[in-house]
Amino acid sequence: MLKNLDPLLNAEVLHALRSMGHGDDLIICDTNFPADSVARATVYGKLLRIDCDTAARAARAILSVMPLDSFVKSPASRMQVGSKPKDIPPVQAEVQKEVDRAEGKVWPMGVIERFKFYDLAKKSYCVVQTGERRFYGCFVFKFGVVSPDAKLG
Repeated sequence: MLKNLDPLLNAEVLHALRSMGHGDDLIICDTNFPADSVARATVYGKLLRIDCDTAARAARAILSVMPLDSFVKSPASRMQVGSKPKDIPPVQAEVQKEVDRAEGKVWPMGVIERFKFYDLAKKSYCVVQTGERRFYGCFVFKFGVVSPDAKLG
């Protein structure tokens, strides 16, 4: 085990995160998402997994090392609930809290219609599936940059 690193970040996930660059998209998905078939179409080309029960816990681990893109309006987005873009189920509210915590400010997530989300996911860098069983536990995070003067570690 490594110090100061979330233990949920396994070697494959860390490899993908370290390989990503500014503007790349990472998908966090629930157990109902067609993760394997979508992941085969991504840049990384295979499904990654984080062994935890909630999307929020996976988001916390990922956002502990991944900067979000401050150059776009919505660097974190959620899958829309049916035809109700304003509905925010508990799973999405929990991930929103993790985004806000990681960024140190309130940064509302964008909303992406389900089939547009699938299309975006296929063009993403990678797909990380969690053990989240609640519906609409699917998110996209856009990789940002770390400024040269940022304190690391």
